[in-house]
Amino acid sequence: MSSASAIGGVICAVIVSGAMGGWIGGWYLPEHHTTNETRNAVSLSMAVVGTVSALVLGLLISQANSAFLAGSNEVTELATDIARLDRLLRRDEPETATARATLRRYAEMKFADLFPDPPGAPRLNNPATDDMLDHVIDQLQELRHATPQQQWMITRALQLASDISGTQWLLAEQSVQALPTPFLVLITFWLTLLFISFGLFAPRNLTVGVSLLLCALAVSGAIEMILELEEPFTGMIRISPISMRTMLQTLGG
Repeated sequence: MSSASAIGGVICAVIVSGAMGGWIGGWYLPEHHTTNETRNAVSLSMAVVGTVSALVLGLLISQANSAFLAGSNEVTELATDIARLDRLLRRDEPETATARATLRRYAEMKFADLFPDPPGAPRLNNPATDDMLDHVIDQLQELRHATPQQQWMITRALQLASDISGTQWLLAEQSVQALPTPFLVLITFWLTLLFISFGLFAPRNLTVGVSLLLCALAVSGAIEMILELEEPFTGMIRISPISMRTMLQTLGG
């Protein structure tokens, strides 16, 4: 079970406990606390909390989805730049054979870092992989610039290597961005308040109980999805490794 699933389960349990607490507490409310005026006042107050919760959850889902798509695009861009660099170096073999072999080794290490087998936490800041890319750059700089065409090729290859380095650091930096714990606690508190108010004046029957349970599962599932999208290399929702795997097949050809 991923950490997002565990947190989602805890949040669901808290919300359900709030709903059941309100449901049971309704039995003990004095009669003058169950008038229509009281119900309307509580409903209006909770409508504000519900509106704010819905807006915040919608924004968080949108933001998390955008971050996930950005990470996916960066992985695709990384694979594309490696394949383009290899194709460029292939044009000037055998002088670039050593650099190509080092690039291939870097690509294999980067794939293992991003998509470990068995599945686990990625190593986005692996010093050995970073050093391997530095070796590629060093070997490119050692190539002789015999002709203007070769000089252009080396300049372009160094630019692609710089782009690869920038993309891998961007992936590493974005991985540390996560939903702050106090914010997560606050959202859970808002939702628990809502479900307490739902249960407080709800009829005591099985249909209402099941409805409250399903609603709690739905809203906690939304929070779990946000947390899953913030961990794009682990959990149930993951970035696809197809672009990197295809690139490795190209380099092996």
